[in-house]
Amino acid sequence: MLQILLSVVLLIPGSSTGSPGAIYTSTFSIVAMDTLTGEFGVAVASKVLDVGYIVPWGEQGTGAVATQAQTNAMFGPVGLEILRTGATADEVMENLLGSDPEREVRQLGIVDAEGNSASFTGSETMDWAGSITGPGYAIQGNILTGPEVIEEMETAFLGEEGSLGDRLLTALLAGDAAGGDSRGRQSAAMVVFRENGGYQGSSDLLIDIRVADSEDPLGDLQRIYSKWCMWFVFPVYIDAGSPETEYAILIMDDYLASDEVDAQTLNGLAWELAIRQLHPEKAVEIAMMAIEMEPEDANIMDTLAESYFALGDYEMAVEWERKALELDPENVFYNEQLIKFLESAEE
Repeated sequence: MLQILLSVVLLIPGSSTGSPGAIYTSTFSIVAMDTLTGEFGVAVASKVLDVGYIVPWGEQGTGAVATQAQTNAMFGPVGLEILRTGATADEVMENLLGSDPEREVRQLGIVDAEGNSASFTGSETMDWAGSITGPGYAIQGNILTGPEVIEEMETAFLGEEGSLGDRLLTALLAGDAAGGDSRGRQSAAMVVFRENGGYQGSSDLLIDIRVADSEDPLGDLQRIYSKWCMWFVFPVYIDAGSPETEYAILIMDDYLASDEVDAQTLNGLAWELAIRQLHPEKAVEIAMMAIEMEPEDANIMDTLAESYFALGDYEMAVEWERKALELDPENVFYNEQLIKFLESAEE
């Protein structure tokens, strides 16, 4: 195994990132795996432009890497290549750093396919710098206000019971609240990999949020994450079974408690619940919220009818479907829906 790993490492260019134009990514990051869902992820924040373009790397079923400080960007793709051979996080770390003459200015975090973790902070990395590892996670940072940054990140990550994305974001927010990058704030990013978790199953990239340049990058990341989960994570989780279905319900509850609800998103939520006959009473409640916002929308009326049908209230289903047909009497689907509801009411 070791001989194979060393041959891969030779692909790393001999030149270092100490060359002109190199970026020193003063950064705090967390690399993690969720053993329940099999997801991998990285979350990172820094006082550099678009840290998400530099630090986080990952691949579903393989592992994840964060490469920072005096960054060797090739540690990302080559690290993943080594992980694909079945190497552990420690073996990958040894091979990457063993061929690097400037290892002492590097910082690196790795989680492998089995949830083993490793982190390295070079002796010449700028203070304060250090790391913490545990089963399924590696937390590291440099040019921080102090060790409390990564300590608070670990506490927050272990204390959060939600999805991997929730846990990564909670850890990052805790690190920022504890002081974060001693130079200030500029960018943040989070990526999560899940098999077929990308939009319409087109990839394994479930979450990909990058705040490139902002006065409040963590605030922006949190705001975008909430919307991202509603539009892109909820549809993946709702049909995945436990614990993801429970996570989907939490995503829905968070959205409903926010100040950014709109009728069409509510309509979509109610429909997804109703057709699965999942929490039908909630589907009715959400569809009614949408109707109150747009009382003349036949599509929302149809959703409300389907929600009542899921609840077993066939009379209300018929009543609302008829209202939809009053607005759109030639709609073939609405007519089919009405027949379905009437037959169930008769039975």
